[in-house]
Amino acid sequence: MANNNKALSAAGQAKKDEFYTQLVDIENELRHYKEHFKGKVVFCNCDDPYESNFFKYFAINFNHLGLKKLICTCYAGSPVVYTQLSLFGDEEVIGEEPSDKKPYKIEITHVDDLNGDGAVDLTDVELLLRSVDGKPTLLNGDGDFRSAECIELLKEADIVVTNPPFSLFREYMAQLVKYEKQFLIIGNVNAVTYKEVFPLFKENRLWLGASIHSGDREFRVPDSYPLQAAGYRIDDNGIKYIRVKGVRWFTNLDYSERHEVLVLYRSYIPDEYPHYANYDAVDVGKTADIPCDYFGAMGVPVTFMDKFNPDQFEIIGCADYTGKYGSDDIGISRIGEKWIAKYREQGGRGHYTANMTSLVYYDTAGKACNTFKRILIRRKK
Repeated sequence: MANNNKALSAAGQAKKDEFYTQLVDIENELRHYKEHFKGKVVFCNCDDPYESNFFKYFAINFNHLGLKKLICTCYAGSPVVYTQLSLFGDEEVIGEEPSDKKPYKIEITHVDDLNGDGAVDLTDVELLLRSVDGKPTLLNGDGDFRSAECIELLKEADIVVTNPPFSLFREYMAQLVKYEKQFLIIGNVNAVTYKEVFPLFKENRLWLGASIHSGDREFRVPDSYPLQAAGYRIDDNGIKYIRVKGVRWFTNLDYSERHEVLVLYRSYIPDEYPHYANYDAVDVGKTADIPCDYFGAMGVPVTFMDKFNPDQFEIIGCADYTGKYGSDDIGISRIGEKWIAKYREQGGRGHYTANMTSLVYYDTAGKACNTFKRILIRRKK
């Protein structure tokens, strides 16, 4: 299967951001945060309620979580706005003229046992949406999360939970921080190193979620989505899905598992942990190889953040292989012309300039090497 990080990138550039999260992935993550939601207003501001599994999850679990209110809004540019009730297998069209494709919101303050079967389930949610209490309300604008009316809804909310547009992740995160909201959202693991995002990790104001630590995840996409030759499937009902690598949950909701101690097994042997030529730290190629008896600075892969325990480790900085972020703040020296000449002489690869500040070292065979993205950490004693 092709590496679908490329799919994420292409989606961002083409503004094809309609990736619909599977219900099982939502359930697996949300079970770690139930105590956070009692008496809270939850806002799903990138979710057509009639298509979104986020809406489905919170509506069904409204009473179980003890929610005060659930708000969902959709964007006018979404290919599913004003379409059928696909979550409920219904053919009824929302509103008067589907061609209008106007965005709307749904606000729910209660979910009752409307069919009288003794339980609140998806059938009751469907009945609620057909009632006056669950009737959609048209928005004045386009439903963009940056619009004035959606910002007003954001101000009302306590917690935001959604899968925001991949291409707007930086801007979306900045808005959540500006309005000091709690959140649980989906993004790509490489967003950890974004200059707008990484400081939040360093300050322990943001961390990765509990349930996704490796592999890829499958997302439903609209019928119009252009699929490549690999990494997708079409089910028996003709619904399209695409698999995407590097997916993670990003949150500032605490959960017990992130405070579990990472058990370290390996001992520090200098020859096995090369020291960087331009920064006072050693390179650790895999999280599992972090030595148990070394307390100096270490460069670890971005995926270390899956195991990051703020009680056990301190984040020093971030070093992008392009040298674009983190280096000046933490004192990584410029590579310089002499290093470049020696690097190429020793068989190193890649394009470098004297002003770049990527982390570089020599391996045990004396060959010049450069790292990919690295998070610089130190053990807490």
